[in-house]
Amino acid sequence: MSKKKIQSALISVFHKEGLSPIIHSLDKLGVTIYSTGGTEKFIREEGVDVVPVENLTDYPSIFGGRVKTLHPKVFGGILHRRANESDLAEAKKFEIPPIDLVIVDLYPFEATVASGASEEDVIEKIDIGGIALIRAGAKNYKDVVMVSSMEYYQDLQDILDDQGGETDEEERKLFAAKAFATSSHYDSAIFNWMNAADKVPAFRLSASPARELRYGENPHQKGTFYGDLSAYFDQLHGKEISYNNLVDIEAAVQLIAEFHDTAFGILKHNNACGIATGSTTKEAYQRAFAADTVSAFGGVLVCNKEIDKDTADEMNSLFFEILIAPSFSEEALEVLKGKKNRILLIQKKPWHQQTQYKSMLNGTIVQDYDLKSESRSDLEVKTKKQPTADEVEDLLFASKVCKQSKSNTIVLAKNGQLLASGVGQTSRVDALNQAIEKAGNFGFDLNGAVMASDAFFPFPDCVEIAQKAGISAVIQPGGSIKDQLSIDYCDENGLAMVMTGVRHFKH
Repeated sequence: MSKKKIQSALISVFHKEGLSPIIHSLDKLGVTIYSTGGTEKFIREEGVDVVPVENLTDYPSIFGGRVKTLHPKVFGGILHRRANESDLAEAKKFEIPPIDLVIVDLYPFEATVASGASEEDVIEKIDIGGIALIRAGAKNYKDVVMVSSMEYYQDLQDILDDQGGETDEEERKLFAAKAFATSSHYDSAIFNWMNAADKVPAFRLSASPARELRYGENPHQKGTFYGDLSAYFDQLHGKEISYNNLVDIEAAVQLIAEFHDTAFGILKHNNACGIATGSTTKEAYQRAFAADTVSAFGGVLVCNKEIDKDTADEMNSLFFEILIAPSFSEEALEVLKGKKNRILLIQKKPWHQQTQYKSMLNGTIVQDYDLKSESRSDLEVKTKKQPTADEVEDLLFASKVCKQSKSNTIVLAKNGQLLASGVGQTSRVDALNQAIEKAGNFGFDLNGAVMASDAFFPFPDCVEIAQKAGISAVIQPGGSIKDQLSIDYCDENGLAMVMTGVRHFKH
């Protein structure tokens, strides 16, 4: 592979952190450094000689710094091919010195948007010269080392220290690939901001870093996670997080986000096998665990309050994969860390994402997340019998659990506790029968319990089965042309039914 030694460098960065060692290493190697504006000032303050770009171009920075490096002597120095006689002749004719290394750190566009800055401030953080330099340096990787972000400073530092600034083509090509990853991510962020109204029919998503997983959904499938998991979680203990763990974690934090009172959830395969509220985390856990003491084995546990020692002692005998909470007491951690593979996660902020993506059929489908949760004002009583105040609370509770379960779904609940659910069934009647049978298996009395359905009842069969099992109130979206049949059955048999007008399919 062709070896090249860095003899000249152009440095133009927004963030200066981590740059000082590189500057001194370049100076030690006798590298000529060109720079602009604040970066030039920083290099001088480090006591290192630097050539202003204006001296190279014979042209000042103009338009408030919008145009500094956009000049043939800069881009010619980067782009001319050192093995091309014609390029070399032109470079000599126009007195264009070669630039062997380009270091750029772009204006912080995404951080500026996230800060809530004005449109004018955001626009000024759209980097023009930096992006152009990145593309030029990466294109000519056969001759140029292109460092496109402070994220890659250490990679360059290693080359300067260990290889005396000498690189081979494979190393330069890797820097170029990283550079295009930087520029494409940056442009995607700008496009998505500009296209907030979705008037341009195009989809752009850029995510990093990559996290190699042990495998995908099954051991014969490769799996990789792209994204910043640390923005939501700190892992305090346990084994490496797997593909299936990640899917379950998202289901768990989506579920617990529905509740504000102290709540505890236990999930298996993305569905709640137990969820309950309580006056303490220990009580909420006990009530959630009681819903299905079998499925809880190997489950994912989630709570919206701190895990204390009493709760930790109570759950410690259960084998579970993951526990997620906003915090843990030191005493609780001492107990829970006794099992080396348990994954303990601190959830640093509530789950809240607007948009959902899924690859499918040689393309991608995009939709808003289902962020609608019903409140009392959304309930329209359709029957002669009004639900009691306690039943209303349970109907809302059941509806939240139903929303976060796989369709077809029926949820049975009472006193802020999931009694049983039927999930992922091809028939709503099957889902209901499954839930009733499961509730009986775990010793629950369904008299006075409520039922929630994720979609309407096309026939009155479900409300009939529910009434015979002891259910006293029902919540469903409505919308069937035969809604009246279910309403009539409820009126004839003393059930209360409310409709929400909101369907919660989850496939």
